[in-house]
Amino acid sequence: MKTALSTTPGRTGQPVHPPPSPPLAAPRQVRRVSLIDRAALRLGLALITWGRRPLELESRERRARHAEQYLARLERERRARRWQGLNLPPR
Repeated sequence: MKTALSTTPGRTGQPVHPPPSPPLAAPRQVRRVSLIDRAALRLGLALITWGRRPLELESRERRARHAEQYLARLERERRARRWQGLNLPPR
C-alpha cells in the first residue's frame, strides 16, 4: 500500500456535512382523495383507453398470417445462426 495517512488531526479534504435535521414532532395529516377526484381519474382513464382502441378488428386470416410470419422469421434466424456457426471462424 502506497498511501500515507496523516496521524495529526486536522483537515481531511472531505466536506463536513451538516447534522441531520431533527424529526418532525407530529406526523403529517394524510389527505384522502375525494369521490369527485376518483371519478374524474376513472373517467380520464376510460377516455384514454377508448381513444387507443383499434378502429377495425383484425381478421382471422390476418392473425393467422402474422403467426405464420413469426414462425418463418424464427426459422430463418435459426438457419442463419446455424450457418454462422458452421461457416464463420470462432470468436
